Amino acid sequence: MNKRTPLWMRPGTIGANILVLAVSLLAIFPLIIVLVTAFTPQDETIAYPPELLPSTWTLDNFQGVFDRIPVWSQLWNTIQMSVGVTAISLLLNSMVAYALAFIDFKGRGLLFGLLIATMMIPFQSLLIPLYKMLSEFGWIGTMTGLIVPRAADVAGIFLLRQFFIMIPKELRAAAMIDGASEWKIYWRVMMPNATAGLLTLGIFNFVGNWNDMLWPMVMTNSAEDRTLTAGLALLNGTAQGVIPYGVTMAGSLISVLPLVIMFAFVQKRFIEGVATAGLKG
Repeated sequence: MNKRTPLWMRPGTIGANILVLAVSLLAIFPLIIVLVTAFTPQDETIAYPPELLPSTWTLDNFQGVFDRIPVWSQLWNTIQMSVGVTAISLLLNSMVAYALAFIDFKGRGLLFGLLIATMMIPFQSLLIPLYKMLSEFGWIGTMTGLIVPRAADVAGIFLLRQFFIMIPKELRAAAMIDGASEWKIYWRVMMPNATAGLLTLGIFNFVGNWNDMLWPMVMTNSAEDRTLTAGLALLNGTAQGVIPYGVTMAGSLISVLPLVIMFAFVQKRFIEGVATAGLKG
């Protein structure tokens, strides 16, 4: 092979590109199905044999979503819940993670072990106790009831603790020599250097709460109180027993579109956070 052959024309590069393209198409194939079905007339979505593309493209499915569920109120509920849980959990999880990573107090190892052990408890087993507790507080069907019980999680504490441990200890030592308090070290030194970890956890929390269906369905009483993902459950059938696939896919597309837009903006910051980890202060 000529040394002047462009990199993209070399056999190894071509094979790698083909593999990446194949895997990428496989990964986005479900989204393509959702996109096509959302613009397909209802009678064609249940036709046999199925067609890859519709004979005519329609927006009726999107109108059907707005006719069946209160999209705007549910979308607003979803934004409030996802942003609220993400913001509060990042603060609380990072504070606990910092203490477990750097502050030497009695019982630290035992406490960390107990926290990890709680990860073995299935979340579904806690729904009834949580419902009874929130019911006594009068929080069922409220945004407070949706956000507060999820304002901290052990998985987030563990992830940030491991990330804090990877930050050079010399940064904290230098700050202590300069007379900085623990709070100032946490807020002014560790948090800027934990950008990648915070963004990673923030994305997980935001997407997880945005897509969660079980928690909002259990903790709300009406369609107006639900999040959009939980509201989509109302689209899965009609009185005639016919599943409106087009309407359901249109609702799913409305729900996933904000996540795609958010990731497009966050991706660059996430990569920058990884590249500069441990260099700020």
